[in-house]
Amino acid sequence: MANATLKANRRDGHGKGVARKLRGTGRVPAVLYGHGDRTESLSIDAHELELLLHSINAENTIIGLDVDGSRADVLIREIQKHPFKPEVLHVDFLLVHGDEVLRLQIPVRLVGTPVGVLEDDGVLDQVIYDLEVDCLPRHIPEAAEVDISALRVGESVRVRDVSIPDVTILTDGDLAIASLLHPTVPTEEPEEEAAAAPEPELVRDRRGEDEE
Repeated sequence: MANATLKANRRDGHGKGVARKLRGTGRVPAVLYGHGDRTESLSIDAHELELLLHSINAENTIIGLDVDGSRADVLIREIQKHPFKPEVLHVDFLLVHGDEVLRLQIPVRLVGTPVGVLEDDGVLDQVIYDLEVDCLPRHIPEAAEVDISALRVGESVRVRDVSIPDVTILTDGDLAIASLLHPTVPTEEPEEEAAAAPEPELVRDRRGEDEE
């Protein structure tokens, strides 16, 4: 079932001080929990975690977690990151059971080039990038593929137009995923200001003329 793997170790101790020391050794604190299952405190190699997060969609990829030699299928439920450093502070894993319906986010993948772009220079505007769904672990899709090739200017593809086998889409069906907008018309630059009025002639000093 798992599409990726990661090693973890059980850990003792809790609190900020313990977590800080753990991160100082190059490991990230984590917890593993599930419905009715005992919560376990874990630690993960920070570098291995970073490589994994760069290679998967963390929101909907089942991971084979090796905890001290014991294998479990999990989903990442939360990732806590440092506010300004590229550093993961904590990870929450959810234990996955094969017969348990999961609620998760899956990415939207637009497919094709709208005919309105090719013929009328329309502008594609994507509004929704993820859909909330319910499904069994074995039916988790990699993405929701949405064909936009038939879109013309002024038309939209909505959530209700998407169908994924064995998956219940929970996002409001009336919401537009992507719309094709009219091409933007460049605003005309204001006409050049009328030629500046000629400078007024200097009126000679009449007194000067009289003196001449």
